[in-house]
Amino acid sequence: MLDSLNLSKFVTYLNETNNIMSTHMLGLGSKFPAFEKKAVVSLEKDKEFATITAEDHKKDGKWMVMFWWPKDFTFVCPTEIAEFNRRAGDFSDRDALLIGASTDSEFVHAAWRRDHDDLRGLKFPMLADTSKSLAEELGILTEDEKVAYRVTYIVDQDGIIRWVSANDLSVGRNVDEVLRVLDALQTDELCPCNWKAGEATL
Repeated sequence: MLDSLNLSKFVTYLNETNNIMSTHMLGLGSKFPAFEKKAVVSLEKDKEFATITAEDHKKDGKWMVMFWWPKDFTFVCPTEIAEFNRRAGDFSDRDALLIGASTDSEFVHAAWRRDHDDLRGLKFPMLADTSKSLAEELGILTEDEKVAYRVTYIVDQDGIIRWVSANDLSVGRNVDEVLRVLDALQTDELCPCNWKAGEATL
């Protein structure tokens, strides 16, 4: 039988274990969670918003690349969003649905797009995980403010996570690397270190 001291230690252990599990980032081989979220898709009046789901890319036989940023109206985030937008055609050429996401609302997304020169002409949806339910299920929320880390997912046509990369809040990511990994995964072959599209596989 557990005495009071050992019971206390056991409860502490369970709490710590539960905390670790609750902050575990969903990774390779996992099924990307089901979701249905509002997104900003345009700045045209009455056409600003649409509903995006986890099934959208699968029904078209496409891959999905979803990249998260912590907050709208910040400094590093628009540099990344603008670069993803500049390369949007490269993702489309690879039959990949590109989605940007944060825990801000669709109304904040729309306001930011109207306010920022580099964001007005975005070619991909800005998903609003206002409830934070998707970010929480992915395990990508920071402990303090509960905003998303700079996490990027590559998901195949069957909804399986094939690549995940996470940056701390202060460091922007490399879009070329996201495309390089997408190219490699789509070969379905063994790709050596520093492999680039067009080079020999193993």
